[in-house]
Amino acid sequence: MKILFLCTGNSCRSQMAEGWARHLKSKQLEAYSAGIETHGLNPNAVKVMAEAGVDISGHRSQHIDEFRDVELDHVITVCSHAHESCPVFPGKAKVTHVGFDDPPRLAKEAATEEEALSHYRRVRDEIRAFVETLPEALGS
Repeated sequence: MKILFLCTGNSCRSQMAEGWARHLKSKQLEAYSAGIETHGLNPNAVKVMAEAGVDISGHRSQHIDEFRDVELDHVITVCSHAHESCPVFPGKAKVTHVGFDDPPRLAKEAATEEEALSHYRRVRDEIRAFVETLPEALGS
């Protein structure tokens, strides 16, 4: 099953989701991630994923247009902006929205680096819990 995790900038949440899917579900899923825009890979996302034993340092921020010709089964939007802006995909791709908080936005208010990273860790763990339910949670 080919799944694309879609977010606004493909820098954090969608990257984490792709990392978890590849790490936990590689026998069941072919996972990708992209953004409506490309913002580059978020270093704090890389850091907290590494803490959990998942290396996403080799990922790159990809634009949704790079997947126009890929036969996707599911597109999972992980932020509201991506969900509202999600393009129509040809073929059988089903779009599902599962929103997660935006760690970079939450971290802006943090007083310390540790407090900032706590937001990334919480969202990382929430994304992992969701990915662990795949592909069954998608109903196909």
